[in-house]
Order: sequence, then structure tokens, then C-alpha cells
Amino acid sequence: MNLERLPNEEKLSLCRKYYLGGFAFLPFLWLVNVVWFFREAFIKPTYTEQLQIKTYVKRSAFGLLLWVAVLTTWITIFQHFRAEWGEVGDYLSFTIPLGIP
Repeated sequence: MNLERLPNEEKLSLCRKYYLGGFAFLPFLWLVNVVWFFREAFIKPTYTEQLQIKTYVKRSAFGLLLWVAVLTTWITIFQHFRAEWGEVGDYLSFTIPLGIP
């Protein structure tokens, strides 16, 4: 999609949709929002909707970083303690690794 062709009101609407969509456990939308609208929010000359777009981009970046931190923490804890959790660790596993933990 070429953002250059969209009017500023539509850019704001699209940015807002991606921002709100990220709350549906879809943090990838926040990544897309940050990548697509970073230039619009911080580099382009000032226009009326830019302040709101900038707010959505900043909040999307914060949400994305929070998701990455939580997911990285969970993966690290799970990988480290899965064998010690016994049955619970096995139930949480999609595949059960073979061998000695």
C-alpha cells in the first residue's frame, strides 16, 4: 500500500485501526503500524492529523516492546523450567522432547 496516495484523514483512520487491532492479541499489527507510519509521524512536514498519528505510533511501539519483553520472558522461563514442572510442563508442550533434561 502506498501511503503517499492516501489523504491525511485516511492515514489517521488506518493508523488507528492498526493500533486498536493490536489489542486483539495481534502485536504484529503494532509492528506494521510502527514501520508504515514512522515516516508519516516523525519525518514528514507537519499537518493536522500528524499529532494523532504520532501518538498511535508511539503507543504501538510501546505495546510491541511490552509484548516482546513478556513473550521473551515466558519463553526463557518455560525453556529453563519445563523439565522441572513435570506433568504440567508436558501438558504445556506441543511436542515433548526426548532425552534427559
